[in-house]
Amino acid sequence: MPTDRPVTLAVVIGAHGVAGEVRLKVFAEDLKPYKSFNQGAFTLKSARVGSNGTIARFAEIVDRNAAEAMRGTELTVPRSTLPPLAEGEYYHADILGLPVMTDTGDAVGIVVAIDNFGAGDVLEIERPDKKRFMVPMRVEAVPEWDDARLIMTASYIG
Repeated sequence: MPTDRPVTLAVVIGAHGVAGEVRLKVFAEDLKPYKSFNQGAFTLKSARVGSNGTIARFAEIVDRNAAEAMRGTELTVPRSTLPPLAEGEYYHADILGLPVMTDTGDAVGIVVAIDNFGAGDVLEIERPDKKRFMVPMRVEAVPEWDDARLIMTASYIG
């Protein structure tokens, strides 16, 4: 899998207080293992759970105005810094954007979204004609994938 591209772990959703803390929507289990974001632009000093998102302090954000200016900023780390995965596990960032082929060799489209409605991940695939369909991310529907393409069972084409 690609190891150097940036992966978004959180996004700033607003300021918290007057001392430069920000509220984050976090897409990872824990930000604390990561000290540097956006290629060293932001250094995490602290993070705690708040009532409306994670509250974080970064060394480079010193007041509320700077915190407010950060709204919408994605916080990224290199893919290579993420923990290794077990067999059959994947990071959404590794699947999004992959071209999709059937197990019979036909080009289908590209993975444009991954949703989870409670029973596991569901891939949204966009065809060349811009029409979309969904496929469950289960071995019977998606028997294999790698960093170059995703293979789906032809009978699951919507």
